[in-house]
Amino acid sequence: MSENKFNFEEDEADKVKASAQKSTVENSKEGIKKDAKGLFENLRNFLSELLDFRQDTDQQATIDAIKGDIPFKGATAWILICSIFVASIGLNANSTAVVIGAMLISPLMGPILGIGLSVAINDIDTLRKSLINFGVMILLSVLTAFLFYKFFPLQEESLELLARTKPDIRDVLIAFFGGAALIIARTKKGTIASVIFGVAIATALMPPLCTVGYGLAVAFDDFSKGIGYASGAFYLFIINTIFIALATFIALKILRFPMIKYVNSKKRKRISQLASVLAIVAMIPAMWTFVDVLKESNFNREAQLYLDRELRGLPQYEYIKKNVVYKYSNGKDGSSFEFNTYGLGYIPVETIELLKARLADYPSLQNAHFEFNQNSSNVDNVKYMEQLRYRDSLDLLSQTQKIAFLEKKVGQLQYLEDNTIPFESILKEVQINYDNLISFSYAPVITSNFEKIDTVPIFGVRWKKGIKEESVAKDQDKLERWLKYKLRLDTLVIERAKH
Repeated sequence: MSENKFNFEEDEADKVKASAQKSTVENSKEGIKKDAKGLFENLRNFLSELLDFRQDTDQQATIDAIKGDIPFKGATAWILICSIFVASIGLNANSTAVVIGAMLISPLMGPILGIGLSVAINDIDTLRKSLINFGVMILLSVLTAFLFYKFFPLQEESLELLARTKPDIRDVLIAFFGGAALIIARTKKGTIASVIFGVAIATALMPPLCTVGYGLAVAFDDFSKGIGYASGAFYLFIINTIFIALATFIALKILRFPMIKYVNSKKRKRISQLASVLAIVAMIPAMWTFVDVLKESNFNREAQLYLDRELRGLPQYEYIKKNVVYKYSNGKDGSSFEFNTYGLGYIPVETIELLKARLADYPSLQNAHFEFNQNSSNVDNVKYMEQLRYRDSLDLLSQTQKIAFLEKKVGQLQYLEDNTIPFESILKEVQINYDNLISFSYAPVITSNFEKIDTVPIFGVRWKKGIKEESVAKDQDKLERWLKYKLRLDTLVIERAKH
């Protein structure tokens, strides 16, 4: 038989096997793709169900509830007045808890939500009604706060008040997300009171209005200062108002609330454009303020760090640091550093130049104007005299403390001296008067009966051997009486040492 050089059957089997493996891999890939697609689909469905709030909305009930909260009259007006009084007292006393309590009872949200609703559904009548009641709300709030701060005898610029005079971009974010939370809660079937009241706290509409009243009251004494407070606080209030209304507008658009139809559709477009323009106009200055506040914060932080690190080598470091005046400014003159020594020892020019050069290590201080005053001609004379008096008072206080310390030490030494016997002179006299005495010692012993503590002088004696006991007792008694007289002691103990 001839041998078959080529085994076609094995080649065919290998091809079938390879084809089967390839098919298995393809099927596995397809399975993985289907599993991944199913996973993403499930995740998408989960997130959709988690975040979708359109299914649980009662549109007509929401519209009726918002419209019902718009009017300010009767009980609502009195609640507003009372809450403004409470908030003003809390701001005056710098009490955050009181301010929060006032915001819980305030009915400020009604007209603002009404503005957002009316723009969203193109309801001109509701918009007009909301704007009128919004103006009434502002008038009542500011007038109430003004009367409180004008006639209340305790007027202080508390931190709670000053915090509402300089808005920034963070206030925009608080107002927007607070307004979003509020309108979502209002559109949900039922009521989420805790969410609504939490938004009232977060957006903080009442404190700015109270601060406007405070600024107007201050303006009667200092016009520029008072108007500055009032304008800053009112701008903060307007920011909160616009972005609460904007959040309401966006939420209602997402929920597809039905719009009111007008013959002239241009009104709806005009109102939408107006809302967008107002939001942009309010946000741009807030962003500018945010950047400026950030720069000022960095300047103050690095200025304090500079003083702590760089001035430690100077004489009377703490005193010089206390009298450094640094001020942030974004104007033409820029920020400034002013050092005042007020009559201390002369600081070399080389040291001052080194301090100037060290400013380059602090980015926020690099462009600051540096001034070092070492004599009274460059500073306010009244302040110079005050600082000299303060410095001298510190020196006097230091001297007085040293004198008191030394007097205390002298008293302690005097006490020790009074209670110390002249042992050497006593020893010589004892040696002359008592020939039979071979040793003599002294030590004060502190004793106590657990009720009081006393110091008892103990004298140790040793007599010669062979002397009669009667003679020893007589000499020891005589020695005791002599020591009491000589040392002016009421009590002492003589202990006889045994041989």
